[in-house]
Amino acid sequence: MFVVFIGPPGAGKGTQAQRLVELLNVPHVSTGDMLRQAISQGTDLGKQAQNYMQAGKLVPDELVLEIINECLDDPRLQNGCLFDGFPRNVEQAEALDQLLANRNTPLNMVLELQVETQELVRRMLARKRPDDTSETISERLIVYKNQTAPVLQYYAERNLLTAIDGTGTPDEVFARIRAATGR
Repeated sequence: MFVVFIGPPGAGKGTQAQRLVELLNVPHVSTGDMLRQAISQGTDLGKQAQNYMQAGKLVPDELVLEIINECLDDPRLQNGCLFDGFPRNVEQAEALDQLLANRNTPLNMVLELQVETQELVRRMLARKRPDDTSETISERLIVYKNQTAPVLQYYAERNLLTAIDGTGTPDEVFARIRAATGR
């Protein structure tokens, strides 16, 4: 089962993704984690990505798609995976559709975590990551609204999108996710 897990920064995708991959028994593909790992390892891709991330900007599609394409070659992903934080724009969604179509493995569903902006800011400041400053948070939320929100329309038009209320305790949110996946 191929699932896209989407929502604004700070919505709780990382927390819920760990539970969801266990429920669905598929690997977790987090572009954010992959990029942070590349940065910590000092790879060429990591160095390029770091400049964008420190400025609160999204890493360019070409770099992200290179990571995803390599990832899909992993035999562990043959039966599906959970894409966490990807795709972030319509171009990436179209590219993902093409990558999956080339492998005869279509996307099964898209889950969107919805959380109010004020709560998102509170959550991100509380996690104390070095790239979580008021300025970068504000920039990420603007970028999300402008670039990522149209992805929701893209998937809604394909009848793949299910919205999940991301407020409440982690258990309450996960119960809504389980209901949406029918598991």
